[in-house]
Amino acid sequence: MAAALAAAVAAALGALLLAPGGTQSRGGAAAAGPPPPLKMDQALLLVRNELPAQGLRLAARSVACHRCSYQLLAVVPPSDGGPGAAAVVDTQHPLSLLLSGSRAGSELCKIQYHFGEFGNYSLVVKTLSTSAETISCDIVINEGPINSYLPILFAFLVYSGILAILIICRLVMKIGPVRNWVYKKLNPRETDRLINSELGSPSTTDSPSSDPSPRLWRATSQQRLRSLDTFRGLSLIIMVFVNYGGGKYWFFKHESWNGLTVADLVFPWFVFIMGTSISLSLSSMLRWGSSKQKVLWKILWRSFLLILLGVIVVNPNYCLGALSWENLRIPGVLQRLGLTYLVVAALELLFTRTGADSGTLEMSCPALQDILPFWPQWIFILMLEVIWLCLTFLLPVPGCPRGYLGPGGIGDFGNYLNCTGGAAGYIDRLVLGEKHIYQHPSCNVLYQTTVPYDPEGILGTINTILMAFLGLQAGKIILSYKDQHKQIMSRFFIWSVVMGIISAILTKCSKEEGFIPINKNLWSTSYVTTMSCFAFILLLLMYYLVDVKRLWSGTPFFYPGMNSILVYIGHEVFENYFPFKWKMQDSQSHAEHLTQNLTATTLWVIISYLLYRKKIFWKI
Repeated sequence: MAAALAAAVAAALGALLLAPGGTQSRGGAAAAGPPPPLKMDQALLLVRNELPAQGLRLAARSVACHRCSYQLLAVVPPSDGGPGAAAVVDTQHPLSLLLSGSRAGSELCKIQYHFGEFGNYSLVVKTLSTSAETISCDIVINEGPINSYLPILFAFLVYSGILAILIICRLVMKIGPVRNWVYKKLNPRETDRLINSELGSPSTTDSPSSDPSPRLWRATSQQRLRSLDTFRGLSLIIMVFVNYGGGKYWFFKHESWNGLTVADLVFPWFVFIMGTSISLSLSSMLRWGSSKQKVLWKILWRSFLLILLGVIVVNPNYCLGALSWENLRIPGVLQRLGLTYLVVAALELLFTRTGADSGTLEMSCPALQDILPFWPQWIFILMLEVIWLCLTFLLPVPGCPRGYLGPGGIGDFGNYLNCTGGAAGYIDRLVLGEKHIYQHPSCNVLYQTTVPYDPEGILGTINTILMAFLGLQAGKIILSYKDQHKQIMSRFFIWSVVMGIISAILTKCSKEEGFIPINKNLWSTSYVTTMSCFAFILLLLMYYLVDVKRLWSGTPFFYPGMNSILVYIGHEVFENYFPFKWKMQDSQSHAEHLTQNLTATTLWVIISYLLYRKKIFWKI
């Protein structure tokens, strides 16, 4: 059935190539000579200068580029000097166009316009009144753009249809005669079971030959909170999709600097649920009699394996040659997970108290029973946060203002060209070396940065620990208020509100003007509190739907959540292999990229489902 489902999904996604937007027009030319070739998220702008004896200079900047200087696009000759000029413009965000005279350098007009992908436009500059010398700048559409978002709508309809079919099949299977007929077709021996059930066969508990292991496995699986694995699986699947390219849409890529996109949500959520799992797993191991020394050894070993896998297996591209220390990236996702796990798990193990996580200790303030017993941990975390604040805002960085949080490059009007990331970038380059950190940060395209910057660098690891610790707090809530669903959900809601208020204060409810803006590259404090706010709410909803009311089994996210390390490492290692990737007919088509990325992501969901059915789980 899984194979059939995979074939159905692949066939349906293949139809994306025939959806509107799948075949993309490159736009025509309205000027002499061939137009510049257009790529994805680009349009053609032709500048027609009808001003006599005056040349023009056209500059532009993206509205998404905060405090950026204008960049020259084209020099346009006078109306009697040639047919005009052509420029390729970006279509991801609105552009601010600045037109000035080439002789006096005076500003003639300024226009803000959002161009459409593969559109063909003309900017017509002319004089309206000879006496007043009023300049008119108008944008004319020569050839309309394509709707590059239609493939997303089509993919949504495809997956919605598959989901509807599965729901209908499940409802039909609840009908007794239909279920019996299907079972008999799939397994002839099921007929005997059905007959015996009608005659009242002995139960498994009464049968001397019954195998107790399946029952034990069921009891164990019922104690496991499916909502946690569902949360982890949701984060992981979105992570796989955006890592594979997300259809090359800008909102499925990481934000250039301040702000959030879909891609910026998933890693902190994964860290958050890792912290929750630490609380539950350590409590379980200690409750079953494991010594702290034995648990500490497991923590050290698992952290070492995560870091090793990140550096040696996931990090390099072996298609480019053998592993070399010369340009090996030291930081990374698994490396940060390993360090974060080590600190948070060791912290929990060191200060854990018998009975504190089950509500059996007598408390003077029962409302804070998930916080007060763990005050040493909070002091340690707050000290780490003070270290982050001091290093970020007080550390002198050569050539940069103290406390700089910007992207450098052309940001801040180009005044701090090599200051990308401020103290965070400086520490990484000083300690690790420029060749051992990420060479292509998300800010290098929009802000035209020239220095490497690593979003998984040293300083940001401190706030990743804070994120995991907040997830640890969610685990303490589950343990402290065991089986008290209303208490657990109310605590999740309160924590979400508190984190949201802190974020609002730190950011001033602004993308760029806050004390500490939301920034994934820096892993800023406001980024952590905002992601924790979302995480507590999302966990609340999943806990209610999956574990309390059982309205949803967590499918399909539950399955990759049960095999998260295998899926993550597998999708990285096999990223460039068929059937996860193939040669495209049109590499500048969002539809083809979306088809490929959704197919690859769906395959990993199916693989994790098959592994779950075979009871194969890769744990580190």
